[in-house]
Amino acid sequence: MKRKGIILAGGTGSRLWPITMGVSKQLLPVYDKPMIYFPLSTLMLGGIREIAIITTPDDQPQFRRLLGDGSQWGLSFEWIIQPSPDGLAQAYVLAEDFLAGAPSAMVLGDNIFFGHGLPEMLATADARDQGGSVFGYHVADPERYGVVAFDAQGRVSAIVEKPQHPPSSFAVTGLYYLDGRAPALARGIKPSPRGELEIVDLLEVYRAEGSLQVERMGRGFAWLDTGTHASLLDAGNFVRTLEERQGLQVGSPDEIAFRQGWIDAAALETRARLFGKTAYGRYLGAVAHE
Repeated sequence: MKRKGIILAGGTGSRLWPITMGVSKQLLPVYDKPMIYFPLSTLMLGGIREIAIITTPDDQPQFRRLLGDGSQWGLSFEWIIQPSPDGLAQAYVLAEDFLAGAPSAMVLGDNIFFGHGLPEMLATADARDQGGSVFGYHVADPERYGVVAFDAQGRVSAIVEKPQHPPSSFAVTGLYYLDGRAPALARGIKPSPRGELEIVDLLEVYRAEGSLQVERMGRGFAWLDTGTHASLLDAGNFVRTLEERQGLQVGSPDEIAFRQGWIDAAALETRARLFGKTAYGRYLGAVAHE
């Protein structure tokens, strides 16, 4: 069964107030593109074309105006309302009908992944029919994250949320590849003391049965989340530096769709004309004529 994608783009963005009091965090710019382009690009690099986008009721019209129905990229979108932010694992419950038993890849709407070899790493996770895969990233301050503990054989022995004494330096990123049981398992976990369905509790179910794998992202990868003012600025500067240095775009659904063969050169040229007054539009035009 083909894997489907979920982008969780709900929440209040309160850590970014007052910026996000009038606009969803995932619609904010990361240098030259809306934030949601980046997690969308990650799913596309994983070959995923059916994607559910989970938003708040108030923000959904703006997301629809930005992203349309996905056909411009050879994708199909399903729009799902998150009435209240009740935990990351809630996304699987909300998306249960959309998934219809299919395995899924869920990415958080404020996470940016970049690195040579990312499509291959995603393909490895996608190839696992049973169980789940998460992606561990080496960080300098693991006490701020959910951290993976490994046993002597290198298998996952625990995922510890914001530990005072981290068992490793590998943080769990906001990208989760789970099998078709995820919605049912998410329904079975108990809300945490803060009243939320915690993703760590869902992952623990997979870990306890021995079916949770961790893909370790090495030195050549970048993982950025944009949940604070400083990290949002850092992400924008990172993207700007890469694009200006290399002359290549980061987080471009248009280019990825073209290179995946989901749209043709004529469709890409149409997109290039739409963005004709920008460097992005000129770049897409050049790609279409390669």
